[in-house]
Amino acid sequence: MAKEKGSTAVVEESLWIKIQDNLPAIVVIAITIFIAIAIGVLGGWPQLLNSILTGGMWALLSVGLALVFGVMNIPHFAHGESFMVGAYVAYFVFTPLNNYLQQNPSRFLAAVAPLIAILAAGLAGLILGIILERALFYPLRLRSKPGEWVMNAFLLTVGISFVLINTVKLTPFLGNDFYGLGGGYWKVETLNVYPKAEAEDALEGLDQETYQPVLEYLTTQEGSITLGQVQDKFGISRVELEKLAERRIIGFGNDDPLKRWLGIQGLTTERAASFLISILCIVALWFFLRRTRTGRAIRAVSQDEVGAKMMGINLNFIFPLTFGLATAMASIAGGSLLFMFQAHPNVGLTPLYTAWFVVMMAGLGNVIGAVVGGFIVSILQTATQQFTYGALINVIPTIIMIIVLLVVPSGIFGSEVKGIQE
Repeated sequence: MAKEKGSTAVVEESLWIKIQDNLPAIVVIAITIFIAIAIGVLGGWPQLLNSILTGGMWALLSVGLALVFGVMNIPHFAHGESFMVGAYVAYFVFTPLNNYLQQNPSRFLAAVAPLIAILAAGLAGLILGIILERALFYPLRLRSKPGEWVMNAFLLTVGISFVLINTVKLTPFLGNDFYGLGGGYWKVETLNVYPKAEAEDALEGLDQETYQPVLEYLTTQEGSITLGQVQDKFGISRVELEKLAERRIIGFGNDDPLKRWLGIQGLTTERAASFLISILCIVALWFFLRRTRTGRAIRAVSQDEVGAKMMGINLNFIFPLTFGLATAMASIAGGSLLFMFQAHPNVGLTPLYTAWFVVMMAGLGNVIGAVVGGFIVSILQTATQQFTYGALINVIPTIIMIIVLLVVPSGIFGSEVKGIQE
């Protein structure tokens, strides 16, 4: 019995020590939950839902930044340009696919075309990251003296940022133009009936047998009806329906499929898809780092680079892979959020600042902390917009971050500030 009591006391003491060690994180998370409830009650649950969905993408962007710092000791200030590259690649891959779909409707291709564009953005980011690491960071690592690496790497990332931004600006077909999605990635085309449809001569000169049943059906429907429903019911092509649109009998529009299905105001397929993509990428990264030999090697390098090298881990393989994965995640974020951030040379600034808010508050190099921090910052941004002025969306989270760092310099999850302390 005495043994059991002693064991219970040890467990309780161990639990109390864990609580004390993670007290800053517990306090910040508790306050964030309270703020989230206030957003839901006062601003509506759709607004809270959108904040959570956006937080998933901030988490994905921040995980890449934390990974680069934790493993390679690089304060990456060109991470926003990885976001920019992803946005451009996604746009220029999706646009021709979308143009093809306008002439050759295919529900399957319409559903997967955005995923193809986002995957292409991630692949481009992976390749870009590997090239940058091999071409720039590898020779810099060979030439940097002990104690100079962090500052040298920081200056190099700033230089990369300037070069990428100005390269885009000087590219003739890009320049300072904005490239975005007018209707979003996933939209269903709808048909709206105009008052002229009730006129007796509305179909004069057209094939009555083809159009009369369609027009009667449309006039009996409340609200807009999808183009696909009409085509399935009557076997009529879009080209034939355009003849009715030319006469101002009907009009084409766009609607969000998820909003039509669930009826939740403010919820869009793009936001839900970006959240799911971010969660899948984060889970895949976690599995890779925890369950694979290469992932464990990356973690070993992050804990002790010299020791990992002595154990036979090839740093010339680990470093480009790590940098490529981080760049790929930022590019996936850029491609996924193309509906929110149009592709242009300076599009990466806001995501970069947000990612640094997250990483510095959570703890430099702490990948898991970056995931939680992404949702915390998103909630704070939403609360700032709702309860103060929209112009302060980045000011108040920054003030909170400064306060947190003054109290807990290593971040709320207690990570050591690798490199800067060394």
